[in-house]
Amino acid sequence: METLPIILMLLGASVLSVIIFRHLNLPPILGYLLVGTLIGPHAFNLLEGLAGAHYLAEFGVVFLMFSIGLEFSLSKLMAMKRIVFGLGFMQVAVTLAAVTGVVSLLGLSWQAGVAIGGVLAMSSTAVLTKLLSERIELDAPHGREVMGVLLFQDLAVVPLLILIPSFSQSPEQMAVTMGIALLKAIALLAPVFLLGKRLLSKWFFIVAHGKSAELFVLNVLFVTLGLAWLTEAVGLSLALGAFVAGMLISETEFRHQVEEDIKPFRDVLLGLFFVTVGMMLDLSLVFSNFWLVLAVLVALLVVKFALIYGLSRLFGSFSGAAMRSGLWLCAGGEFGFVLLSEIRQYGVAPSLMVQVILAALVISMLIAPIIVLYSDRLVLRFAANEWLMRSLQLTSIAARTLSTEKHAVICGFGRSGQYLARFMAHEGVSYVALDLDPDRVREAAAAGENVVYGDATRRETLVVAGINRASVLIVSFIDMRAAERVLRQVRELRPGLPVVVRAYDEKDFDRLQRAGAAEVVPEALEAAMMLASHALIHAGVPINRVIKHFRRTRMARYRTLRGFFHGESDHEENVHEGDEPRLRSVSLGDGAYAIGKTLGELAVGDKGVEVTAIRRRNIKTLEPSAEIRFEANDVVVLLGVPGALVSAEGRLLKG
Repeated sequence: METLPIILMLLGASVLSVIIFRHLNLPPILGYLLVGTLIGPHAFNLLEGLAGAHYLAEFGVVFLMFSIGLEFSLSKLMAMKRIVFGLGFMQVAVTLAAVTGVVSLLGLSWQAGVAIGGVLAMSSTAVLTKLLSERIELDAPHGREVMGVLLFQDLAVVPLLILIPSFSQSPEQMAVTMGIALLKAIALLAPVFLLGKRLLSKWFFIVAHGKSAELFVLNVLFVTLGLAWLTEAVGLSLALGAFVAGMLISETEFRHQVEEDIKPFRDVLLGLFFVTVGMMLDLSLVFSNFWLVLAVLVALLVVKFALIYGLSRLFGSFSGAAMRSGLWLCAGGEFGFVLLSEIRQYGVAPSLMVQVILAALVISMLIAPIIVLYSDRLVLRFAANEWLMRSLQLTSIAARTLSTEKHAVICGFGRSGQYLARFMAHEGVSYVALDLDPDRVREAAAAGENVVYGDATRRETLVVAGINRASVLIVSFIDMRAAERVLRQVRELRPGLPVVVRAYDEKDFDRLQRAGAAEVVPEALEAAMMLASHALIHAGVPINRVIKHFRRTRMARYRTLRGFFHGESDHEENVHEGDEPRLRSVSLGDGAYAIGKTLGELAVGDKGVEVTAIRRRNIKTLEPSAEIRFEANDVVVLLGVPGALVSAEGRLLKG
């Protein structure tokens, strides 16, 4: 019971710090490190006597390596082999060689150099992947390079975790130890790889037939920890067994479910691991060697940037993409902390060096998002050909759109964008599609599709895509932040252009409409309505009732579907006068009461009628707002029931 208050305080401090760091849009890892620093032996020393915490924290690394194994895909590696095994391998290898040389000049062993080189070679997979996804740059040239290098760095951690414990031995002992370890690994892992996938697939199939979530999670833990224990039992590391378990499961159909089930254990235990890493940090020692920490930080950022930039150029990238790759990857990463913990445990490097590097890594991860934020400005400032490349890209877009008018601009050419383009083409509506996947653009353009490489969130891209001549713009991808950026650009460039935005569900509906979307199409709602309509018909509900019900649902949800213009034929179809809202166009001729007055002054909307559009000079449809002032010959489109429409029309014409 004496440890319970300490555990509660640890959990409370972790929760508070992670909330603060997330609010500041900084990696939560830094929150855990801060908690560890404060409760560690060099500060308040609150975990004295809680030795089990360190052993428990090791399982955070186990589950992290398991997650990396799950991400390991031979098809993915083969698709990116030039970047992964070319650029990624060279980045890690050259960093190891350079750091080993510097460390040797300082009078330390080459083993310490390799270990420290491994620490400094790492970049943050968690932070950079999230930033690439948020900025829609995963398929950009630098995005592919960043992902390829990160993938190789993750793979390089496995041998480094095996090598570092042996570095504390003499070269002769190390050679013998590594030889024995290699033989053990071959003897143990060969049958595991030969039989493991088949056996695991069958075993998971049996477990899944139990239809129990608890049983499935228990089985995942059993397999992961079982293989980790097996590799440790033969003298290898826990992390290797967990990585192998992840690799084997990644080849089965249960991969995605396993990934979701393991997340809570991984995140909690990994958080505890980073708390223990933070406990290593001696702030008094760091502050007394502040200039040394600053020198290591600057060297890390500058040298790593220069190295990645040079290698990227060597592999054929343009200077802009190479510079972006260097800026994105120059900071440290979470695996650096994992390796640094091993270095400290086995005494591979001096304590002062460990402290200085640990402090430099923490600061580099703090400023990594800031470097990424300003990367575009830095590239445009210092990359000589970046403006030329941007101009060529915009020129190619403009060349495809110069002859188009009243076309649709489709932002994103994934599956939804391609279906949409086919519907447009079938109805004879021309379109221009923008996409950031160069392979997809090349394949689609070769097949005759009017798609070009371009970032739809950029102002200049939308201009050359003919936004001022377009009839509609569609955001076909699901990304809230990117959609808001597109809407902001459209609002500034052409406020009256209707924008239709795809969303996953209704939670962002109001937010996107406030940002300027004419319509927001929630994917989940549309799928549910289609499922329900088919189910109701099969259940015996008359088809005309089903159609009517879902027409009303859509009219209530989508502004542009509300109401219809009625005529004589509607009476023949038995549409009752007061049955549903309808549309009516009111032309403001000379002498109309509304001319010169604002929509807010007339208060038409207070009478149960909605002004859906205002057409001016037969050209422009204005978005209704309380401040808009009516002019002669405006056409006002009203939505309401017949009685209310008559009253509103009289208000507009006669007052």
